[in-house]
Amino acid sequence: MGAVPQQLIGDRRINTNVQMSKDAGHGAVLEEIEGLIKVYKDGYVERLPAVPHVPCTWACEPGVTSEDVALAGSSTDLWARLHMPVHRHQRFPLLVYFHGGGFCVGSPAWRCYHEFLARLTSHAACSVLSINYRLAPEHRLPAALEDGLAALRWVRQQAAGVRFDFGRVFLAGDSAGAAIAYHVAAAVGAEAAAALRPACLKGVILIQPFFGGVERTWSEKNLAQAADRSALSLAASDCYWRMALPPGANQDHPWCNPLAKGAPPLEGMRLPPLLVCVSELDILRDRNLAFCKALRNAGKGVEHKTYSGVGHAFQILHNYHMSRVRTNEMLIHIKAFITNIR
Repeated sequence: MGAVPQQLIGDRRINTNVQMSKDAGHGAVLEEIEGLIKVYKDGYVERLPAVPHVPCTWACEPGVTSEDVALAGSSTDLWARLHMPVHRHQRFPLLVYFHGGGFCVGSPAWRCYHEFLARLTSHAACSVLSINYRLAPEHRLPAALEDGLAALRWVRQQAAGVRFDFGRVFLAGDSAGAAIAYHVAAAVGAEAAAALRPACLKGVILIQPFFGGVERTWSEKNLAQAADRSALSLAASDCYWRMALPPGANQDHPWCNPLAKGAPPLEGMRLPPLLVCVSELDILRDRNLAFCKALRNAGKGVEHKTYSGVGHAFQILHNYHMSRVRTNEMLIHIKAFITNIR
């Protein structure tokens, strides 16, 4: 199992210009999100600690136990943190979860994710498998998507065991992790992934999905993001996409913009029911709502919930006055979505 990075999702100030200062002989800084990540001219990537990471034994939620597991069969040393209710004689629904971080930073061991997902495990009476997928820019897309499919293959291999209710598997994620969950669900529904398509995949939960596009939405252009609150500004979004997409691709690449011309048509996709969680003050708000509308127009089963007075990643950063109230509402909505799908 690889070392666990310690960085925390956040905006900070974004430096999109080449910096002339040099660090440890790596040359100029080409991309930087202050306090989180620097990419140097020679390709060296420096991820900076923002908050402590915690071990799987970190007890933060009564009635929940956690362990780190190696996902055997993966060619990339894939691992995950598994949160489970302590009632092991029962088989609970399983959420395969992908953390946020612009595809470039993050870990299941971040304290904010460990605590949020342990709480989700308790409130929704499910097990949560939080995936430590490969990060850009060292591993640009589609690496994270490939790791998502590999994680689902591992889950399928556990079908004969007693740990999960394999008949009730959900994909979930927030921000970039929500984008991963969506693309993995689309791949599972495709003919090429028939081996991964039992009746087990019951639904997809997308929390503030991180999509983009060449043409800006109103909320991207007009929702000001306070430096002490924002987890995602437009400058940060652009920086993450430059680091995550294949070289030369723009933000109308299908992995970034599923509604772009040339993206697979939604009408032809086999998707399970979706729950999309949108934040009122998030720059992604309008893009998320347009995505929900396009899904409905394509005949897909989708419900969305909008959380007022909060912005991107409020449920893990607790950086708005109403964060904890809205997080409680989100947990109720997720539990209802899981419970109502049989």
